[in-house]
Amino acid sequence: MAETAQTSLTQARAPGVSLKNLGIVLIYLAAAIGFIAAIDATQTEDVKALLLDRERSTWPFTVQNVMWVIFAFGAAELTIRFLDARAERAELTAGHLPEDERTILQGPELRLTYARIRDAVTEEPARAQRFLPRLIQRVVAQFQTTRSVEQSAAIMNSSLELYLHEVDIRYNMIRYVVWAIPALGFIGTVIGISLALNFASTVDLQDPSLLVELTKRLGVAFNTTLLALMMSLVLVFFQHKIQAFEERVLNESGQYCLDNLINRLYEG
Repeated sequence: MAETAQTSLTQARAPGVSLKNLGIVLIYLAAAIGFIAAIDATQTEDVKALLLDRERSTWPFTVQNVMWVIFAFGAAELTIRFLDARAERAELTAGHLPEDERTILQGPELRLTYARIRDAVTEEPARAQRFLPRLIQRVVAQFQTTRSVEQSAAIMNSSLELYLHEVDIRYNMIRYVVWAIPALGFIGTVIGISLALNFASTVDLQDPSLLVELTKRLGVAFNTTLLALMMSLVLVFFQHKIQAFEERVLNESGQYCLDNLINRLYEG
């Protein structure tokens, strides 16, 4: 049974899951490009300077536009994590285990439980990536091998620790995006200040319009950092909310498995 469980989990690396995630990323990237085009077509020059750095000679390849694209990628990653967490929570209501107060799980009931999860994974391969089906399969396989409730509880606890680490790893790319956006903002500010100083060195210092033009260019330079910090604030807020939701679902999966599987096992 342990080998069958491993086979089921291996076969369930469904290409449809990655294709769905790729589709979400592409939708968000297209939305970012559409947002940039809409701002450029409808907003005032001041708004375009703040959000897009529209007057830059390299338009449309500006630091702000790159930041919007990366922001869209981070938002797409968070959406994927949220949808996965919702799918994980749906497993808690799928009826994988008996939830009444009388059922005791022995050999026949365990085989039926295992077969039910195996069939569910076969029908929907994405389920093999979810915590609860994997957890139940591991515990059932362990109990069928050792006939020990204590060892089954130990494998459940070890699995929960591994899954918690797995959840944390899934946010590595989001954490990088949250770091990269402010870094780009600072880079944009440095570039803007450098260009403003270069401009000042090429004009007559007695020109009365110099101070006005220099101040304007420096203002655009600092807009990049301001926009980057605002983007990071939004992403970090939703990162913490969604990660907490996903960890809470994992905790609920462990409690569900403890109440309806571990506590019902019979060693006789």
